[in-house]
Amino acid sequence: MRAFFTAAAAVAFFHQAAPALAQCGKASWYAEQGRTASGERMRPGARTAAHRTLPFGTLVEVRNLKNGRTVVVRINDRGPFIKGRVIDLARGAASEIGLVRSGTASVRLSVLDGKGVPAPAICG
Repeated sequence: MRAFFTAAAAVAFFHQAAPALAQCGKASWYAEQGRTASGERMRPGARTAAHRTLPFGTLVEVRNLKNGRTVVVRINDRGPFIKGRVIDLARGAASEIGLVRSGTASVRLSVLDGKGVPAPAICG
């Protein structure tokens, strides 16, 4: 019997087998008004964030490498568009990790695997 492996099955298989993403870089915060790229109303006090490429709805653990504080955010916007920055946090999320006063911080992003488990710490 010949196995039939469709493109959809291949995508599903490799998606499940792929390791979670971890990324290091600079984070900043923003408190814009209006709508996000996903169409949601911007809520500055929320635990949301902007990332250039992660799908909307992705849950990401953000760890401030200076103080070790973490926050879990949901991606609902696009950005940041400043070189060297990997994520823009809503003010509420930035406050939780001690980022508001300094404006930026070195962070590690770990995409959660759906069970609340962050990606392995491969950076920072």
